[in-house]
Formats: sequence, structure tokens, C-alpha cells
Amino acid sequence: MNFDPRAPEFRADPYPIYDFLRSFAPIFYWEPWGLYFLSSHEDCQVLLRDDRLGHLFVGDAPPQQKALWDMQRNWLLVMNPPDHTRLRSLVHKAFTPRTVALLRETIQRITDNLIDAIEDKGETDLIADLAYPLPVTVICEMLGVPAADQVQFHAWSAAIVQSLDLVEEEAVYNQASIAASELIDYLGILLEERRSQPREDLISALVAVEEAGDRLTKDELFGTCALLLIAGHETTVNLIGNGMYALLRHPDQWQRLRSDPALIANAVEELLRYDSPVQFTSRVALQRVEYKGMVFEPGTGIGFLLGAANRDPLQFSNPAQLDIGRENNKHLAFGGGIHYCLGAPLARLEGEVAFSTIARRLPGLTLKRDNLTYRDNYTLRGLENLPLSL
Repeated sequence: MNFDPRAPEFRADPYPIYDFLRSFAPIFYWEPWGLYFLSSHEDCQVLLRDDRLGHLFVGDAPPQQKALWDMQRNWLLVMNPPDHTRLRSLVHKAFTPRTVALLRETIQRITDNLIDAIEDKGETDLIADLAYPLPVTVICEMLGVPAADQVQFHAWSAAIVQSLDLVEEEAVYNQASIAASELIDYLGILLEERRSQPREDLISALVAVEEAGDRLTKDELFGTCALLLIAGHETTVNLIGNGMYALLRHPDQWQRLRSDPALIANAVEELLRYDSPVQFTSRVALQRVEYKGMVFEPGTGIGFLLGAANRDPLQFSNPAQLDIGRENNKHLAFGGGIHYCLGAPLARLEGEVAFSTIARRLPGLTLKRDNLTYRDNYTLRGLENLPLSL
């Protein structure tokens, strides 16, 4: 079976190929990307937590891509200890679980307003009408980004996200670098405003952390805000879109959720597992690693097929079956180890509010057509649109 994450048929449905890989080549080297790919839950879970693996930026960026590299170097997502440890502890001071929990009322208000508009139309593209505007509005409100600028943020985010897909076209990285430069310029203005006039928002909180004598540099502040804006909504768009598509294709599970709202937390975990918003992440061996007879020398790239790990029958019974009552659901949708997704509590909360509100207010949703198209991005798996009838 041909493994090629760049192929349209793979992006449309990678799961049969994942099944083949887990059975016959759970660890294999793929020449085009120069990576060893892991597809079993055990292997992914163990090596995601191995501190001998991390991230490396080797060499200098081409001049036309420097802004992108400079921004990404300051993402928690790609930092190694001790810088990662220091920055994560500083960000936690502003982005606390309590801060997220207090957002439930805000998320509910935004969701209800979006569903009001859907009810008025009588039909919906759930991606455009809810899955996208909900998380982007939430993260922009958290950071204190004006509502009028949210469309521009979507354009910047979309360009930068394309560069995370290990594509080979130089133009993709060049365009992402232009977007990164414009985003950083914009954030610089916001940060200066918050220094002189702090508000009750996350950017003000991050500025306060920096100015309290901690070691959050200006570049780290830019990188952190940019990462929160991008990661803070891109994955949740896919969680809501993929999840709703899965529920409507499994009407017994959709009916089960509508009949038993108490299942909502379990349902979100199962939807994260079943069609994971993030399908892939990677690490580099920082030192020699021996694992199951394999030797990964320093500098060796390792790719984690999270979507494959989350369908591993050795970890999940009937993994291809959607079961919103599934218990002990140890999926890897948010990664693992020290780079476990900082925004996981927010994504879960947005998912719970979105799915429970849809089930309550739009119980008669049905697919207008099947065989929908996924966006041309392997790392972040999500639908281009989700047309539904009310």
C-alpha cells in the first residue's frame, strides 16, 4: 500500500493506510521527508515522552523566509528545555486553567449568537457559520484583538499553517513568512498599547509577566501571542467540523448525545480520537536513541502519526467505531510529553459548549451531501465546508 501524505486520496481518508502501517510497518523510514514514521499508540506514547527527542533549527533561513523562522523559533511547540520549561511556566501564569474555566459563559454567548444566525437562515455551512468563527472569536477576545481585525488574522493564520505541512513548494514558506512579518508588526502595536494601557486580556497579562522581572523576551512574547492565535483556533475548527460530520454519519451516536447531554465530555474525547484535528507531529533525536532494536542517531527525524495511534486496536476496542460513551480514552490528539498542547483545556471547553448547544438547539441537523472535501493540509485535518439542513 502506498504511503504518501501529499496524495489527495490519502488526505481524503488516511485510515486504511494507517491500519496497514500498524500491522506491517509500525516504524518505517520514508525517504521523501527523511523521517522515521511511527503509527502504533505504544510507540508514539513512549517516544513523545522521551526527553532525548526534541526540536532543532539547523542552519540559517533563506532571507525571504527569515521572519517565519524567527517567529517559529520562539514557539513553545518547538522549544527544548531549559528554554521550554522557563517559557511554559511564564505563560502558565497568564494562561491558567482558572482563566479558561471562566470563559464558559463567553463561549456560550458566542455560540448562541452564531446559532441564532443559523436558525434565521434555515441552513448552514457549519464550518463558515460556527466551527471557524467560534474559536477565532474566543481567542481574539482572550487576547484583546479587535473584532474588526479577525478576518485579517484568519488570512495570516491560514498562510502560516500551510507551512506546517512539510510541503516542498518554496512559495508556501515565502508566503507564510510574509504573513508572519505582518502579524508580528501588528502584534508589536498591540503590545505597545497594552504596556501603556493594560486591559483585562491575555496580551496584557503576558506583558505584565514580562515586566515583572521574569525572562520573557520581546521575541518570545511575539512568538507566544502568534502561536496562541494560530493554534488557539485552527485545531478547534477541525474538532467541531470533523466531530459534527462524524456524529451525523453515525446517527445512533448523534441520537445518543441528544438524549443524554451528560455524555458531552466523553463525546468530545471520542471525537478527538476518532478523526483527530492534528494528525501529525515530529521530533528530532537530540542524542542517540535505541528503541525496539532501532537506533536513531542524533539529528534523525521522527514523525508521529497521531491519527494512526488513535485508531490502534491494541489500545482501543473497535477503534474504527465511533462510541461517545467510550471510557478510559487515552488518545494522543493533543500530543504528549512536555509539548502536550497548552490549549487543550480551551479546545475541550469549546467543543463541549459547541456540541451540547448544537444538540439542544439544532437537533434536526442532517447532511446535505456526503463525500465532503478535506482541506489540502495533512498535519491539520479538517473539512473545507460542512453543508447541513436544519
